[in-house]
Amino acid sequence: MSDPASGYGLWGLVAINSLIFIVFAFSFFKPNTARDWRTFGGFSAFIVALFAEMYGFPLTIYVLSGWLQTRFPQVNLMNHDSGHLWWTMTGRHGNPHLAFPHIASIALIFAGFYLLSISWHVLYEAQRAGRLATTGPYAKVRHPQYVAFVVIMIGFLLQWPTLVTLMMFPILVAMYVHLAHQEERDSEQRFGQVWRDYAERTPRFIPRLSGSGTAHAR
Repeated sequence: MSDPASGYGLWGLVAINSLIFIVFAFSFFKPNTARDWRTFGGFSAFIVALFAEMYGFPLTIYVLSGWLQTRFPQVNLMNHDSGHLWWTMTGRHGNPHLAFPHIASIALIFAGFYLLSISWHVLYEAQRAGRLATTGPYAKVRHPQYVAFVVIMIGFLLQWPTLVTLMMFPILVAMYVHLAHQEERDSEQRFGQVWRDYAERTPRFIPRLSGSGTAHAR
């Protein structure tokens, strides 16, 4: 399938867009350990799966075509705009790029990459000094880089949901939670009471809305 008018079959765009976001993430995350590479590898697989459907083969549209055509008979499913499924399934008209889901997705993606970037700088400086990272985003949550990857993925799911990426998302979140627990065991072994005090006052993933009270691991 190669139809530039439909926006599919453009495998060159699949490769280019995948590389742009993977390299962008790499430049901010800079994986070093085997654990880092597992984190980055899972995110990269998500990105490739996303753009393979966005510009390559619209598997989700094909699988759901019977239901979509029955529910929305006036919609041309092979029109690229129809791939914005949140927009299509709510019966919206006009330009999906100006709709709330798309605008919100862009905001989330940029916010995620920004969080990834500043988190890496804080972590790098802490590692270079041989101390625990507790400032910047690390003062709010213990694993801001994992939070950043999840926020970016949510942004992409809001913009262009696919069956494959929707299935991958909870698996990747579970993997990041598992890796976070591994990192915490290593940090506690290395930093001892300093880590335990930090973990007591800092949530794992979800920042507290209030500055008061005792933080519990989440």
